[in-house]
Amino acid sequence: MTKPDFKVMSKAELRAYVLQHPEDNEAFYELSDRIKANAKSVTVEELEAELRKQVN
Repeated sequence: MTKPDFKVMSKAELRAYVLQHPEDNEAFYELSDRIKANAKSVTVEELEAELRKQVN
């Protein structure tokens, strides 16, 4: 069996593949890289402000 090309898979397809193939580290790391690349960088001040809004 040949491995799919993870670079051309959508994030949803890749996530489904990782869930079906938890032993495939290459797929897991590709998904992790995509998640990290899309993560928003938040400052401590922004986090504190958001927490204050949620508490009030």
